[in-house]
Amino acid sequence: MRDIIHDIDHGAALDIATRPVPWPQRLYGNPALRRAVVILGLALLWQVYGVWLDNPLLVPRLSDTLVALVEGMVSGEIPKKVLISLKVLLSGYVLGIFFAFVLTGLAATSRIGASLLETLTAMFNPLPSIALLPLAMLWFGLGPASLIFVLLHAVTWVVAMNTHAGFLSVSPTLRMVGRNYGLSLPGYVVRILVPAAFPSILSGLKIAWAFAWRTLVAAELVFGAASGKGGLGWYIFENKNELEIANVFAGLLTVIAIGLIVDSLVFGQIEKRTLRRWGMQAH
Repeated sequence: MRDIIHDIDHGAALDIATRPVPWPQRLYGNPALRRAVVILGLALLWQVYGVWLDNPLLVPRLSDTLVALVEGMVSGEIPKKVLISLKVLLSGYVLGIFFAFVLTGLAATSRIGASLLETLTAMFNPLPSIALLPLAMLWFGLGPASLIFVLLHAVTWVVAMNTHAGFLSVSPTLRMVGRNYGLSLPGYVVRILVPAAFPSILSGLKIAWAFAWRTLVAAELVFGAASGKGGLGWYIFENKNELEIANVFAGLLTVIAIGLIVDSLVFGQIEKRTLRRWGMQAH
């Protein structure tokens, strides 16, 4: 009797497993499609509100913004501004990650390093990055070095905090394995701590990217106004002064689009190829 019941349950499970999933459920289970639906819904609301308001100096229609965006792309002005911004952004982002890993490496291998990291994080993380721009311009002049310094501050503490928290969550068993293998301090950090804490590290990298991107655009609004040149932030500022509001929204839309692309194509792919490979589910 027990075997018969087992066979019935096994057959029912096979039937459920092989039963085709309804197409609405398959569509709903696609995260990319859900995100696309949200974006299309917001775009529709934007267009409807722009038509209802009928004031392009306040909120232009989405259609007018898209026309301005296409014109800026075809003329090459927006791509040129994007390249300027991304070049500065990557420089500050990479430097921030480097200093964050140096600090967290010291914190993971010594008590004085941990105290140093915790003290510096408590001191400087609450300080808004954009507040350092006047000092950066005084120290480094009207050049990319000022923006890179501001981005360095925006990235370092976020990555350091998340990485340090990930290191602290590594199980004692893995720590003992690393010590028993006689790894050097750099090898212990790279081969034991970093893989085990990678989900937390990746979260810090994503947050730092968002902080750096918005900090750069805000800094370029000030820096561009002072130097007469810059990236997307200066493009937005310049068109605001000329009351080309559709171009302003086109610049903002470009900022949003780049954020979505980096989140989906860069960090999204890293999550799929690492977290799920290690048996974890990325959210």
